[in-house]
Amino acid sequence: MTQIAEAPADPRPPQIELRDSLLRAGLLLDAGSDGLYLRSETFESVVLGVQAAVRRAAAGEVDVSLHFPLVMVKRLLAQTDYVRSFPNLLGCVNAFGGGDHDHAALLRGIDSGDSVDDFLGPTDLALAPAGCHQLYPTQRGTLPDGGRTVAVLAHCFRHEPSVDPARMQVFRMHEIVYLGDPARARSHRDRWVERGLELLRGLGLAVEPEVANDPFFGRAGRMLSANQRAEELKIELIAPVASAEFPTAIASANCHQDHFGEAFDIATGGGEVAHSSCVGFGLERVALALFGQLGIDASTWPSATREQLGL
Repeated sequence: MTQIAEAPADPRPPQIELRDSLLRAGLLLDAGSDGLYLRSETFESVVLGVQAAVRRAAAGEVDVSLHFPLVMVKRLLAQTDYVRSFPNLLGCVNAFGGGDHDHAALLRGIDSGDSVDDFLGPTDLALAPAGCHQLYPTQRGTLPDGGRTVAVLAHCFRHEPSVDPARMQVFRMHEIVYLGDPARARSHRDRWVERGLELLRGLGLAVEPEVANDPFFGRAGRMLSANQRAEELKIELIAPVASAEFPTAIASANCHQDHFGEAFDIATGGGEVAHSSCVGFGLERVALALFGQLGIDASTWPSATREQLGL
C-alpha cells in the first residue's frame, strides 16, 4: 500500500521568528498587545546610539532641535489632514471627568465587570501619529531668508497592531525638517536620501532607496497615493529586517510641497507660501534592522558598528 507523505507544515512567517528571537533574548518584553513592547537596556542602548548617529550626521545643518511628547492637541489632526488620510491609525485620549457620585458608579461598574471605557469621556488630546506635525504651528509667520532647518525627536503612536516587531504601535522618529522655498525643500529631501544611505550603510546595514507612497485611507486615498508615487514625493530607505524577501522602510524622505505652509500660514522671506520636506529615521526600526541583519547578540557585531553606536 502506497503511503502518501504528509505535506510539510507551512514555515512560520519570518516576522514572527524575529519577534520570538527578540523576546527569547530578553531584548523586548511582551506588553500584552501586538506591537507593544517593553524594551531592555541593551535594546534601548542601540536605539540611543542610532539617535546619536543621526544627530552627528545633521551637525552643522540644523538651526534648532526640538523634542516632542507622545501627546498633542487633537485639533492638529484636522489641521494637518491626518484625520482625513489615516483615520484607521489614530488614537485619542479619553479620561474620567466626574465627581464623587460618578466615581461611585465607576467602582460599582468595575465590580460588576463593566468596561472602564463606559465611564470615560473625550479630551482635547490625541496621541501624536507623526513626528513633525507638532512643529508646524510653531513656525507661523515669515521664515528667515534661506528658510529654516529643524531637528525633531518625537514619540509617536499608530493604531496598527501587528505581530511584525517592525510595526510597533509606539515608536520614536528622529526627523530633519526643512521649511522654505520649493527648490531648497526638494534639494533637502534629495540630499538626505544620499546622506541617509551613507549613514545607515556606515552602521553596517544593507539598505536601498525606493520610490513609495503613504497608505492613504479610502477611495480618495488611492488617488493621493498614486499622485504621490507619480511625482516621487516619498522615497523610502528599505532594508531587510525580518527577511530579505520582505524589506522594511527604516527611514523615509518626503516632499510635502506647500501642504503645511498653507495649512499653518508659513511664508518664505519673499512672501510666498513655504514648502517643506523632511527625512525621518525610525529609531526602533533601524535598531531592529541591526538585530535582524547583524545578529541578536549585539556583542558580536562588527567593532565599527559598535563604536558608532557607543556600545
